[in-house]
Amino acid sequence: MPIRTNRGRAAVYRRLWGWPLRSPRHLAASIIIFVVVVVALGVIIPRVLDRKPATPTVAGQSSSQQPNQVGQLPSSGASLPTKAPAPSNSAKAAPPAADAQVTAELWAETWIKPPPNNDVNQWLKELEEYTTPEFLAQMATIDPRNVPDKLTDKVVAVSSTTSSVDFEVPTDLGKVRITLVKSPGGKWLVNSYTKAD
Repeated sequence: MPIRTNRGRAAVYRRLWGWPLRSPRHLAASIIIFVVVVVALGVIIPRVLDRKPATPTVAGQSSSQQPNQVGQLPSSGASLPTKAPAPSNSAKAAPPAADAQVTAELWAETWIKPPPNNDVNQWLKELEEYTTPEFLAQMATIDPRNVPDKLTDKVVAVSSTTSSVDFEVPTDLGKVRITLVKSPGGKWLVNSYTKAD
């Protein structure tokens, strides 16, 4: 039977809005239904908005030949340039540079030297001169108290190319291998270190 008066409509609305407050069970059911609806909308709406119409390619022209637009990343085949180039496998073998040896020794001596009050920022500031900015940012997560206390022997080059040199650093906690790369300015900087086998 249709509702014909305003008073009848108000009563129906009161019953609908008042239903969640009738009992704790109704309130819990209302909250669960609300959460399910919100999650469903959160999953469905982005999928609907992400659908883009496929752009037809001109005959004889592949999509890979189209120039990149401003702000668009290159295709997955191309690699983005980095500040400090990683050592490439195609680099020619070469004897270790004397500058690289000096930098490796200075870095190792500074690395094992504990800063006052184990201040990480002070420690990183001292290492900054010998370390790439990218690797320095990774080292911010290291606790200087976990670093070895002393060097047990000389820092020795184990492999080298024209663009990178690996050095072995013997410490009281075992050997560590550090990799130095040649920066665009020609300076040798430590780019990574790992525990040697």
